[in-house]
Amino acid sequence: MRAGLTDPRFVPPAPGAVPPHADACRAALASVRDRVAAALLAGVERTAHVLASRLASRHEADLVAEFCQWLPAAAAVAALGLPYEDTARVHAWCRTGLDHLGGLRPGLDAYLRPHIARRRAHPGDDLLSVLCSAGPGGDPLPDEAVTRLAGTVLGAAGDTTARALACFLANLLDHPHQLDLVRARPELTGAAWAESLRRDPPLQIVARRTLEPVGPIPEGATVACLLGAAGRDPARFADPDRYDLFRADPGDLAHGSGAHHCPGAVPARLTAEAGLRALLTVLPGLRRAPGPRPRPEGLVSRSPRTLPVCPN
Repeated sequence: MRAGLTDPRFVPPAPGAVPPHADACRAALASVRDRVAAALLAGVERTAHVLASRLASRHEADLVAEFCQWLPAAAAVAALGLPYEDTARVHAWCRTGLDHLGGLRPGLDAYLRPHIARRRAHPGDDLLSVLCSAGPGGDPLPDEAVTRLAGTVLGAAGDTTARALACFLANLLDHPHQLDLVRARPELTGAAWAESLRRDPPLQIVARRTLEPVGPIPEGATVACLLGAAGRDPARFADPDRYDLFRADPGDLAHGSGAHHCPGAVPARLTAEAGLRALLTVLPGLRRAPGPRPRPEGLVSRSPRTLPVCPN
C-alpha cells in the first residue's frame, strides 16, 4: 500500500497540466507555513465556538449537518478575512471540490480578485494578506498565484475534511470513556485524531496510475489503493476494528504519502482538534442522542450521514 503512495512511478490519474505558478505557490506556502497555520487556527477556533454556541440551548442536534459540514469552509472564510455574509457562497465552492493545487471553480477567481486588491492596498493580519506577501523575500506574488494559494486553502476545507471530522467525533462519542480521557487530557487529542484516520479514513480508495511497468502492473494501469482496508489490516494492527487512542502506531496513510501527500492534512488536523476543543468547552455534557446510531455510508468516500447528539 505505502509503495503505491510513495513510489514516484505511481501518480494521480489524469493529473492534467501543471497550472502556472504551481512551483511558486508551493514554495510560497512553505515560506509562510507558520503564519498560515496560525491564521488558520485562529479562524477555526473562532468559527468552532460560534457553531458550538448555536447548539448550546438545543435538546438535540445533528453534528454532521450543523457543525462538521460548515466548520472547515466557514473557518477558511474567517482565516482569509473574507466577508462573513459570503460564507454560504464559498461553502458551495468548497463542497463541490477544489484540487490540491488550488484549481479554481468558475467564479472563485473573479470573487477573490477585488479582495486581493484591497489587501495589497491595506494589508492586515488575515491569511489573504499573508498570501499576498508570500513571494521570495516578501515580494508580492502575482494575483494569479495568490488566487491559487487561496484556492489551495479553500480546497483543504472541502468535503473530505468535513467527512473526517464527522468520523472523528463519531468515534469519540461511541467511546465515551476515551472521550472523557481527551476531555481530561487535551494532549491526547492528536492521538485520537490519528486513530480515527486509521480506523475510519474519509477516503476509502485512492487511485494511482503507473508511469512505467511496475512488476506485473503494466504502464498506464490504474491502481486502486484501498486505504480503508489497509487501516484495518490484521497483519499490521492488533484488533484492527477497535478504536484505541493509545494505539502505539496507527499509521499515516489517510492523507496519502510521499510526493502526493495531501496538503490538506495540516488544516484538517487543526480543524479537528480546535473543533473538538470548542465542543467540549461550550457543550460539556455532549453525548450521543438516544436511539439507533447511523452507520457510516459510502464506497469511495465514507462517513456518517448524520450524528444525532444531545448537546447538554
